[in-house]
Amino acid sequence: MKTKEKGKDKVNVITLGCSKNLVDSEVMITQLKGNDIETTHEAEDDDANVVIVNTCGFIDNAKQESIDTILRYADAKNEGLIEKLYVTGCLSHRYKDDLEKEIPEVDAYFGTMELPMLLNKLNADYKHELVGERLTTTAMHYSYMKISEGCDRPCSFCAIPLMRGGHKSRSIEELVKEAKSLARKGTKELLLIAQDSTYYGLDLYRKRNLAELLKHLSDVEGIDWIRLHYAYPSGFPMDVLDVMADRENICNYLDMPLQHGSSAMLKHMRRGITREKTEALIHTIRDKVPGIALRTTLIAGHAGETEEDFADMVDFVEKMRFERLGVFTYSHEENTHAHTALEDNVPEEVKQERANIVMEIQEGISLELNQQKIGKAYKVLIDRKDGGNFIGRTEFDSPEVDNEVIIDAEKHYLRIGDFAQIRITDATEFDLYGEPVHQPVTV
Repeated sequence: MKTKEKGKDKVNVITLGCSKNLVDSEVMITQLKGNDIETTHEAEDDDANVVIVNTCGFIDNAKQESIDTILRYADAKNEGLIEKLYVTGCLSHRYKDDLEKEIPEVDAYFGTMELPMLLNKLNADYKHELVGERLTTTAMHYSYMKISEGCDRPCSFCAIPLMRGGHKSRSIEELVKEAKSLARKGTKELLLIAQDSTYYGLDLYRKRNLAELLKHLSDVEGIDWIRLHYAYPSGFPMDVLDVMADRENICNYLDMPLQHGSSAMLKHMRRGITREKTEALIHTIRDKVPGIALRTTLIAGHAGETEEDFADMVDFVEKMRFERLGVFTYSHEENTHAHTALEDNVPEEVKQERANIVMEIQEGISLELNQQKIGKAYKVLIDRKDGGNFIGRTEFDSPEVDNEVIIDAEKHYLRIGDFAQIRITDATEFDLYGEPVHQPVTV
C-alpha cells in the first residue's frame, strides 16, 4: 500500500461476514460514488488513502476475523500507508466502547444504522434519491436483495437483534424499483435475504406478505431466477409455496436454518417449534414444491446439549436427507438469553467433533443425491471461468455455499452470465461435472 497523492480521497471498502453485510457495503459505495468520491471494494492495488472496514460480530470466529482486519489496517495507518481508518458494521455497533479503548488508531467507529454519520466524516451527504439504486460488487448477473432489516425473534443464541434492532420491512414498491434497476444493469438472479424473510411485511402490512412480494418481483422483466434465503420455520407462510410452484422464475430452492433436530434443544433455543412440527413442515414443503432443494444450517454443541440431544440431531439429518446442509459450532454470545440462562458446558473439542460427525453424514447424503443427477440435464447459470473450467450453478444452488457445475473450458465455450443447458456427466459430494447439450431439455 502507498499513500495517495494530495487531492481527493480514494476509499477502499472491506466487507466481512454475510451477504447482508455485503449489501450494506454496496449501499455505502453507491452513496460515496454519488458524492463523487472514488471508491473501490476490496481493491487489490490497495492505493486508497481511506479504508472503511465493515465488520461482522455474529460468532467468535467472525469477531476475531474482524478484529484481525482492523488491526492490519491500523498497522498500515501507523506506517503511513493510509491516512484514515473507519470501522462500521455489527462488531462496531456491539462493541464500540471497547474497540475505541483497545484500537484507538481507528479514526471513528459507527453502528449498523449510522451510514449518514459515516458519510459526513468524508464530507459526503446521504442522498435519498439514491435509495433503491445500488452498485453491486458481485458478478453482474446476480445480486443480493435485502428485503428487511433486524429481527423480532427471541432465539436464545442469537445476538443479531442486539446489533441490527427489531424487524423492519422494506416496502414492495421500493423493492420492485430496486429489482427493475438491477435488471436494467444486467442482473438475472435476485437472491432475497433478511434476518428472517418469513416475517416480511408484518410491520408494514399487518400480515406476512412474502408471497405478495414474490409475485411482484417475479413480474419484473429480465429477472430469470429469484432465490429465497433465511426462512424461519415457526409460522412459515404456506402461500409462499403456492407462488413458488406457480412461478417459473422462482427457484425451487429454500434456505431455512432449522438449528437442531432435538425438541428439547429447540425449546432451549426458544425456536417456537418442535422436531415433529419441523418434520411435518418439511414434508409439506416437499409435497407442494416437488423437487425443491432445501438448505439448512444446524448448531452443534449449544449450551445444554446432551449426548441424547445430539443423537436426535444425527437421526434428524439422516431421516430428512437435506439437499444442502451446513453446521456451526455454538458460540456463547454475551447478553443473549442463552448466555444469561445456560452454562456453556460442551467443550470446544466436543462441539467440533459433533459438527464433523454431522457433516460426514451429510457428505454421504449429498453424494447419493448428486449421483442421481448423472445423465440428466439442467438449466445452469454460468458464474465465472476458473482456470481451465467454466463454473456454473443450477436453480438448486446459491453462490459460494452450494454445489457448483464444472464444465471443461478447453472443450466447450460458454459466456459468463448466460444460461446453458448442461448434462451432468459425473458428480462428487459437492460438485457436478457436465457438458452443454444443443437443444432444450426438460427435467
